[in-house]
Amino acid sequence: MQDRIDVRRNSWIREYLLMSVGALILSIAVNWIFIPNKTVTGGVSGIGILLYYTIGLPITYSQLLFNIPLFIAGVKWLGGKTFGVKTLYGILTLTFFLWLTEPLIHHPLTTNPLLASIYGGLTLGLAIGLVFRAQGSTGGTDLLARLFQKATGVSPGVLLLFIDGSIIASAGIIFNVERILYALISLFVTSKTIDFIQQGFSQAKLAYIISRHDKELQDAVLFNLNRGITRLTGVGGYTGEERPIFMCVVQQSEVSKLKNLVREVDPQAFVIVTDAHEVLGEGFTRLPVP
Repeated sequence: MQDRIDVRRNSWIREYLLMSVGALILSIAVNWIFIPNKTVTGGVSGIGILLYYTIGLPITYSQLLFNIPLFIAGVKWLGGKTFGVKTLYGILTLTFFLWLTEPLIHHPLTTNPLLASIYGGLTLGLAIGLVFRAQGSTGGTDLLARLFQKATGVSPGVLLLFIDGSIIASAGIIFNVERILYALISLFVTSKTIDFIQQGFSQAKLAYIISRHDKELQDAVLFNLNRGITRLTGVGGYTGEERPIFMCVVQQSEVSKLKNLVREVDPQAFVIVTDAHEVLGEGFTRLPVP
């Protein structure tokens, strides 16, 4: 029982630490890269950048202006004590770090807008990815999208796409059309970085093998490759015949050896090899602590 409590406490500490680091990196990205280069992001941060240049409102205040009402609505309509505590922590931490790093606006990392889009996308993606890994939130339009889904049943992605599109279009009007391209580059890099942080850089491959030489193939993979193999049953769409389908996960460095083994056992086998974004378990990455 005590071990379980210790695991939960360690998990709680890890999540809040990740959220804090993510909020700090996000603040640095906004104040050190995005604002000085007039490069907008999606969400509330993007709205804050536009307000900073149109009416001079510091982004610290715009974050609170948008997030506090959203937080109150979220607690009321989405509910959950854990949601309320973690989201409030994320909002307040981000606001504090935005205020703390505000002097960086006057000492930008770069003044090249293309480099700013790339650097900004990388750092913003890293920040959001860390917050997501902590199963946390810093408020913003993702919270608005969840409320919108609760009220209308419409996918959050639809609203987020509309909001981000409106922000980018506004940047083109307020600044210049080139800013639209830089914003799109930044959003693309951000998205890919989030995926990388969430899924990791997996070197694993997933192979599907269709062969009638089931016993020989199983033994070859189990004993020569020292990998597990799972047997499934498939039915040919044309012949209607049942055939065994084998599923096997291997490291990228083992793909050639696997193909050679299959060729030796059954030259007529049908093989599909695809990327496995994340593999958890024995022989690969350990399962995360809950």
